[in-house]
Amino acid sequence: MEDIPPFLLSGMRFLLAGSIMAAIGFVKKDPLPQWQNVKSAAVMGFLFLVMGTALVVWAEQFIDTGLAALMAAFEPVMVVLFVWILDKRKPDPKTILGLLLGMTGIYVLVGQPEFPWNKDTFKGLVAISAAIVAWAWGTVAVKNARLPTSKSFSASLQMIFGGLILLLFSFITDEPAHFIFQQVSPKSWLAFSYLTLAGSIIAFSAFQYLLHHVKPEKVATSNYVNPVIAVFLGWQLNNENLTGHSLLAAFLLLLGVFLVNLNLHKQN
Repeated sequence: MEDIPPFLLSGMRFLLAGSIMAAIGFVKKDPLPQWQNVKSAAVMGFLFLVMGTALVVWAEQFIDTGLAALMAAFEPVMVVLFVWILDKRKPDPKTILGLLLGMTGIYVLVGQPEFPWNKDTFKGLVAISAAIVAWAWGTVAVKNARLPTSKSFSASLQMIFGGLILLLFSFITDEPAHFIFQQVSPKSWLAFSYLTLAGSIIAFSAFQYLLHHVKPEKVATSNYVNPVIAVFLGWQLNNENLTGHSLLAAFLLLLGVFLVNLNLHKQN
């Protein structure tokens, strides 16, 4: 984010990762996707990567990375609500308690006196809220999507379409005019490489696998654990502020995910 604009960064990352995954699919001689598979992958790529991921990256122009990650921890609440609405599966009392603790953690986070309320912060929070809704909707809806049977091609097409749409957004918002390739630091290229390999090729592929083998509510609870790690990494690597309220919010989020996971483990 220091040297590469957000939509350009995300578009290049997903396009590169998707191309690598496609190459893996061809090498493995996986069955090629049909036209219906391509259309479904485009929709899921838009929900997961354009809305669900790139909006968070865009929001980090205005708010700290740790704060953005903690806000994203609200996603499991949306997943349970969508499961309730779409699948008619009402959460039990323990799950509801866990979700309430998660929401309380978010309230503690944004309600703290140190919270930087201003116009830019508001824009960042709105973007993250839209990202949470899109990612949660995709998490529940993906089981009915006619994605390619090949996991490599499925992840590949979603990332390629997501990357192409984000590059289009980048050109529409005139990001390339403010991007100087030669001025990108080694630190930024290292971060880009890490996001491409660990965040896209490994993590997104693992996420896609889990969505077809584990209930969506349980997959989503990873977003309670990730933010706690992100808060400490932001503190250590970016010198971001770590307050007592943030620590309390992290504790409540972890306690919430424990209760949700405890109940889902019994169901599985």
